[in-house]
Order: sequence, then structure tokens, then C-alpha cells
Amino acid sequence: MQIAANTAVSIDYILTNESGEVIDSSAGGAPLVYLHGARNIIAGLEKALEGKQVGDELDVSVEPEDAYGEYSAELVAVLPRNMFEGVDQLEVGMQFHASAPNGGMQIVTIRELDGDDVTVDGNHPLAGQRLNFKVKVVNVRAAEAEEIAHGHIHGEGGHHH
Repeated sequence: MQIAANTAVSIDYILTNESGEVIDSSAGGAPLVYLHGARNIIAGLEKALEGKQVGDELDVSVEPEDAYGEYSAELVAVLPRNMFEGVDQLEVGMQFHASAPNGGMQIVTIRELDGDDVTVDGNHPLAGQRLNFKVKVVNVRAAEAEEIAHGHIHGEGGHHH
């Protein structure tokens, strides 16, 4: 069976950045299981997997616009420490939910602490980066009606209700 919309796909993968550093990998764990066509993985990788089948191996480079987007300086802000009411100890790397420019919610990460100034960044940590995947297709099956309705895979390696 070929990978197409509404198929449950299992892949083994290694994700590296431009320097060749491993960012993420399924090695030593279960394959990544996702519903193809439901935007469960980044667009560039999903597009590259279209039409592939079990046993296929591929190397995919995904540009920022087909991954986590370009880095946006507009998503970086310096806030006063008192905006973090109820948090006793702030540390670089901590993440918080905040209002996004579009009115929704976004995750911001503390990038810098300087006295009462807290620099937060709403960019995804991989924004602006070309991502390199080494992928092997492990399994492809037709997704069940409930999985399609929910927009994700259930059961082994997927989401459990």
C-alpha cells in the first residue's frame, strides 16, 4: 500500500540540523505513527512521503517554510518580571502559554534574564532551520474511520483514548 491521505503511517527517522547534529530520532524506541494528510507532521516531510511504501528509505531536506517557518524577530519581546506573577524562580528555557498576535495561544520560551527584564521568544525552537530527515517507512495501512474523524492515529504508537 502506498502512503496517501487517510493512511496510518509508521516511520523510523533521524532528524539532524545543518551541522549534522541529531535533534530527534526514533532509534531505540517505537516508530513515529501518524495520520497522513492530517497535518500531524511538518508539511515538507509529509509531501516527501506521499506515494512511498513499506521498506522505502529516503533522505529529505525540508526548508523552513515547509517546516516550522522562518524565524520572526516580531515574536521576541522583553517583558517585565512582574508579568510572571506566581512564578517564584524564572530560568532560561522555561516555557509559558501566552496570547498570540492572532488572538490564539502560543508557547513562549524564556531566552534571557537581565535584572527585571525577561526576554521571551514565541518562535518554534526549530524556526528558520533547514531540517534533514533520514526516514524508513515501517508500515502503511488504511486509517480507521474513527482515526480519520479524530485527525490522528489510535492504538499502538498513536494516541490512546
